[in-house]
Amino acid sequence: MSTPADTAPNATREQIEKLNDLIKDINMAMLVTAQPDGTLRSRPMATQAAGPDGHLWFFTSITSGKVHEIENDQNVNVSYAEPDDNRYVSVSGTARIVRDAQKIHELWNPMLKAWFPKGKDDPSIALIRVTTTSAEYWDAPNGTMVQLYGYIKSALTGKSPTDIGEHGTLRL
Repeated sequence: MSTPADTAPNATREQIEKLNDLIKDINMAMLVTAQPDGTLRSRPMATQAAGPDGHLWFFTSITSGKVHEIENDQNVNVSYAEPDDNRYVSVSGTARIVRDAQKIHELWNPMLKAWFPKGKDDPSIALIRVTTTSAEYWDAPNGTMVQLYGYIKSALTGKSPTDIGEHGTLRL
């Protein structure tokens, strides 16, 4: 796999677009937070928006355990996987709890009513905003047969597989 050089610490539009493109069709992510004792905790979350500023947005209840974990330690990881497309993304960042009614209305969709029966004005609604600091991705758009051929060739020749996809790190 090719590995591009690490990008500059300041996010560029190209880096953010690359990240957003990698995760745009992945419906569920795993949000990882740290509990007070340092134990990592992961749970599925639906990304509501991946903004042009590198922010990821999620809905949650203000009484959720993840809210307390984020208030204690803002460092989080959000992982995305699309095995059928051989696409995987690991996002590191800092999370913040946001109680902005305008942003809630902007991101609201009717499916959220299953979790918030009172609708977008439910007093228990909060948003999690993850500010991306870096992202690592593995993207192998080649078909399974092409990858299998590469692995078999590698096993027979003793050389690392090449041209089976792209791996990179984005520093935002």
